[in-house]
Amino acid sequence: MLILRSLLFNILFYLNLALWIVFGALPTLVLPRRYLLAVAVGWARSALWLMRVTVGTRYEITGLEHIPEGGLMVAAKHQSFWETFVLVTLFSDPVFILKRELTWIPFFGWCLWKLRMIPVDRGARARALADVTRRAKVELRQNGRQLLIFPEGTRRAPGAPPAYKFGVAHLYAELGVPCLPVALNSGLYWPRRKFLRRPGTIRVEIMAPIPPGMPKAAFQRLLEERIETASDRLLAVGRDELAKIGRDPLA
Repeated sequence: MLILRSLLFNILFYLNLALWIVFGALPTLVLPRRYLLAVAVGWARSALWLMRVTVGTRYEITGLEHIPEGGLMVAAKHQSFWETFVLVTLFSDPVFILKRELTWIPFFGWCLWKLRMIPVDRGARARALADVTRRAKVELRQNGRQLLIFPEGTRRAPGAPPAYKFGVAHLYAELGVPCLPVALNSGLYWPRRKFLRRPGTIRVEIMAPIPPGMPKAAFQRLLEERIETASDRLLAVGRDELAKIGRDPLA
């Protein structure tokens, strides 16, 4: 039954995405950017609804009161594709740092450009980091947007040893805005590189922001400690939940 529900969800998820791009996003490319952002939020909420009704996966977010106004850096744990769209629903004007290859995808890439996401050439290293920093300063300081970044750079399996990159500390020091740590356990329910989607409750915890001005090394240690400690706790809760309904989170 789980396989059939997962199959149904995957079919409906990508069909839903295609419909939102064709009938929602593309017509807004000639309109102000806020209209396309509203379409992105609408699609994200519809995807969350689909996951609930087809697979039985709900979500719970705590700590929304910790989100400050204005320019902000959001550093989130990255375990699955799920958080890449649920985070869009939580912030007023989010901007992602993403690999530039995504902007080459027809239609979808056009939307990323319109939303002024920040593409990065991972092969360029220092030059790419300087370009990302320059663009992020404009979006956060001048436009008051919220920069969404995954400090480990890619999805990590639940419980895998952390692998935080230097870039998050560099951006924190250069941007001079608060950093909001976000922990989650989404990888238990939407595993990376796997077909199955599991029922249960994905949990997201938004912690108090780290104020600007800390030394880079101290900030990186604090950020990793906060995110990993909270994520490990959420993973334990999720594993207990899956065990009660007979689902192996490692399968």
